[in-house]
Amino acid sequence: MIPAAFDYVAPSTVDEAVRALASAGEDAKVLAGGQSLLPVLRMRLAAPSTIVDLGKITELRGVRDEGDKLAIGAMTTHYDVQRDHLIAEHAALLAKATDTVADPQVRHRGTFGGSIAHADPAGDLLAPALALDAEMVIAGQDGRRTVPAAEFFQDFFTTTLAPDEILVEVRVPKHTGWRAHYEKFNRVAQAWSMVAVGVTVRTEGNAIAEARIGLTNMASTPVRATAVEQALVGQEATAENIRAAAAHAAEGTNPTPDSNSDVEYRQELARVLTGRAVSAAVTA
Repeated sequence: MIPAAFDYVAPSTVDEAVRALASAGEDAKVLAGGQSLLPVLRMRLAAPSTIVDLGKITELRGVRDEGDKLAIGAMTTHYDVQRDHLIAEHAALLAKATDTVADPQVRHRGTFGGSIAHADPAGDLLAPALALDAEMVIAGQDGRRTVPAAEFFQDFFTTTLAPDEILVEVRVPKHTGWRAHYEKFNRVAQAWSMVAVGVTVRTEGNAIAEARIGLTNMASTPVRATAVEQALVGQEATAENIRAAAAHAAEGTNPTPDSNSDVEYRQELARVLTGRAVSAAVTA
């Protein structure tokens, strides 16, 4: 199918992009990597009046060291996230999750910020961002504001972004020396997650001193498995202790049943995958 006609704008600065969105009104769409938007346009599931392409805004690309945090530009590609040495050292969970995103072609075009702003609960980067206590830096007509990941995701494909705002960067607290693993279950290779679990842990000897766990596709937004985190802290990283903690993984979740699975199946998957992810993380 051919997309419906639209106006096209390619600003070179964040301020220009914000002004273009404000001028176009609520029918405008932002184009980042285009891996989610373009199929929707081709199928005419959306017919925006204006497309605002962020591809020429150089300040939105790259990873910076900001002391106790990393700043990841919204237009940084998945490919660059996979290979960035700062992310590998200080936010390994993001690198592990990005490794599972689609295929090499998509990872070369798709962007970190685009995936976050799209807010698909089956997307592989939302739960790791939540687990790492990331913050979203948003630009609008009134300036910039920062929103914690726990408040940014509101519902299916819905965030706190207003129609005239764009995601500028994601700030991630450093988790230097933490071990990480992302365990994903899908029906076929390169498909969306039926359920996935992102785990990062800090160990002291054979004990788990701190744990951060995010669940993918277990509700309309990413979910933090706080009950599992609390059950793990202070425990030796034995198979028995990990299994007992992982039994809490489905608490507070509300997965949507579909043609792939029902609620009970996804909740059992969450428990099993959490156990696997924690076990893999502590031995990474």
